[in-house]
Amino acid sequence: MTSKIPASSGARSLRDVRHVVLDLDGTLYRGNRLFDVTLPFLAALRNHDIGYTFLTNNTSRSKTDYVDKLRAMGIETSPPQIYTPADSTLTYLRESLPAVKVLGVLGTPSLCRQFEEAGFQVRWDGCEAVVIGFDTTLDYERLCRAAYGISLGLPFIATHPDLVCPTDEPTVLVDCGAICACLTAATGRTPVILGKPDPVILLNLAARHHLEPSQLAMVGDRLYTDIAMAQRAGSVSVLVLSGEATAADTAAMPTPPDYIMTDVGELGRRLTAGD
Repeated sequence: MTSKIPASSGARSLRDVRHVVLDLDGTLYRGNRLFDVTLPFLAALRNHDIGYTFLTNNTSRSKTDYVDKLRAMGIETSPPQIYTPADSTLTYLRESLPAVKVLGVLGTPSLCRQFEEAGFQVRWDGCEAVVIGFDTTLDYERLCRAAYGISLGLPFIATHPDLVCPTDEPTVLVDCGAICACLTAATGRTPVILGKPDPVILLNLAARHHLEPSQLAMVGDRLYTDIAMAQRAGSVSVLVLSGEATAADTAAMPTPPDYIMTDVGELGRRLTAGD
């Protein structure tokens, strides 16, 4: 790495961390390439009784899809260990829009199935809210149907704000935030945005594991999702430079992450050393 890693803020200590929340793409792997440090890092967490949860903003896959992807990479896990913005969206719908039963969804068949399994009808005719995810099956007709529903004043919900999805292929993967930007330009309306960086995700995970937010470490490669969420929740923020963010990006931050590391391998060494 040619860029010098800037100083971390060190506001919160790794010594208090009992559970690590891990972003996936850009943190543990890139596209379909697992980082060499990932499996030893996860083994070190298990050996030192530090729990971990996988947290992704990518809603193009279901939890079962992620279990299959991770297992193919050699990472054993199960659906309860994985959290996606589909979880946040379902919570929001139930708590804030309890009367809504029919959704118009710009999302993959996998995402649509998650809403149907949760008791919602997914169709454009008679939809009562519009939900936008990372739709890798997007077509123009459905994009226009979504814009029409939004223009009528229906609730407009984005599962997450990411503009692009990381990839190791020679392309740009247009993500949920960019799709919503198109719809905002067409309708003049902005969505309710869920997923990272909403701090409720970390607060709920802390409560689930009977921990204080300061006992969680959020580890990721994006400043505006992973690090922003950790800072809002009062959790330990760990930026790894194996994905999107660069050393130059962090140098410009008014409030840097608690820790800035080359990759999760460095984090594992510091956690197990009791830093």
